[in-house]
Amino acid sequence: MTKTQRTGYAKPTVNAKPATQTKTKQDFATGDAVLVVGLGNPGASYSRHRHNIGFMALDQAAGANGFGPWRSKFQGQIAEGRIGGRRVTLLKPLTYMNESGRAVGEAARFLKVPAQDIIVVHDELDLAPGKCRVKIGGGHAGHNGLRSIHAHIGADYARVRLGIGHPGDKRLVAGYVLHDFAKSEEDMLSNILEGFSDGFAKLIGGDSSGFQNQVALRTAPPRPGPAAAGKSAAGKSAAPYAARAAAKRPKEAAKRVEKVLEKTSPDNPLARLLARFSR
Repeated sequence: MTKTQRTGYAKPTVNAKPATQTKTKQDFATGDAVLVVGLGNPGASYSRHRHNIGFMALDQAAGANGFGPWRSKFQGQIAEGRIGGRRVTLLKPLTYMNESGRAVGEAARFLKVPAQDIIVVHDELDLAPGKCRVKIGGGHAGHNGLRSIHAHIGADYARVRLGIGHPGDKRLVAGYVLHDFAKSEEDMLSNILEGFSDGFAKLIGGDSSGFQNQVALRTAPPRPGPAAAGKSAAGKSAAPYAARAAAKRPKEAAKRVEKVLEKTSPDNPLARLLARFSR
């Protein structure tokens, strides 16, 4: 047995290609058909839970992009449409979160969509509320919905991680994710969902950076540039400057009168008139 066989590593050669390659701009959703899965739990009592933000995102995208009506299929609900020439199927599994993989696996097999053309949208404890990140492959980080999907199709699918924040204590996680968003989070939730639908076409096109930028324009809009700030500051300072200048005029006029009186005889009629009105 050689050393290479024992370690499992091959000796590098001059012409050997690197083991890992830099991700290209489009490294997922490259096929003609894309399956987008939103994770959540079925039923009205769960509809506004933090755990259901995946369902909410798909509802937003379906409405904004003219998808067909939701209908029952693949142990869930689906809506179909086309984005940039691709056939796109949206899926909300109705198997409850921990069994999401059953619905995803069935849909993937029927539609003949490989894992690389599947995008899963889910809540993310490790991102601050309103943050959005795209991840391709990797572990499930303890998320039971992802754990189930791993078991049915593997780990090579893309994920859209929508931040919901962490309660600070892992013992509070279950109650936190299975609870409605707070009223103070309503604007954040609205912005991230609108941003998701704004960038949906870029997501389907495999442009993760472009998609994330579209979301950020909603959740963290850019501040005014220096030119705009300067113009605003100039506008604000113009009125006080004019007021100060106007306030100085009477004092300056009085000083000029005093100088004239100093150089003029008290008996001069003009001097007497100036003295009278300058008192």
